[in-house]
Amino acid sequence: MESMKTIATIRSDFPQKFGIPRQSALIEELRASVIFEKEFRDPNCVMGLEEFSHIWILWEFSENKKAGWSPTVIPPRLGGKVHKGVFATRSPFRPNPIGLSCVRLESIEMNASLGPILHVLGADLKDGTPILDIKPYIRYADCHPDAVSGFADKVKDYHLEVVFPEELLAKLPEEKRHAAVRILEEDPRPAYQHDPGRRYGTAFAGWDIRYHVDGKVLTVCEVVPFSPGSFGSATE
Repeated sequence: MESMKTIATIRSDFPQKFGIPRQSALIEELRASVIFEKEFRDPNCVMGLEEFSHIWILWEFSENKKAGWSPTVIPPRLGGKVHKGVFATRSPFRPNPIGLSCVRLESIEMNASLGPILHVLGADLKDGTPILDIKPYIRYADCHPDAVSGFADKVKDYHLEVVFPEELLAKLPEEKRHAAVRILEEDPRPAYQHDPGRRYGTAFAGWDIRYHVDGKVLTVCEVVPFSPGSFGSATE
């Protein structure tokens, strides 16, 4: 089979994987842009796409290509102990490192140098992720209100109360503040980490948001400019 081409790249506010929502559309306030490669900047490629409210993005788990795969994985929301078959999960460690996201198409910008730019909402992709294909979301075929989602239907509510002091929240650009709080409410931690003394850091929109979690309350304790390698996803 001929190798697949990268048709575009996502530009998002997430420079690292930690903190990215576990599914697309969970936080629609998240804005991102799809920038096409030169070969695919012909406006004809997206002709008619503006008629659709949502699109499917097929993308590559580019950081996991050499990580290998296993027949079973441990879904992070199941507490770090329960194994499920790789094809019963959305684990990034797969025989083919392909991801799938459904996002809202906010607008299509015709840029003089970059061609069509798709502005989307709710993307769960790290900045720079290669995109392999884009397809329209078709309501009559893609929406199944009576669908059953297996163990995913039974996962408990991980919603946290977020305490984000005003003086720290004010460091973020105003248009990014609500999305930042929503990211933290979804509890970015692995399900098996519950140490209230552990400090975490989520990189978002050029800032490193640092916090700790005690029970169901997440408290932000520091917001500093993001610098790659300066702070891990978690520290003691």
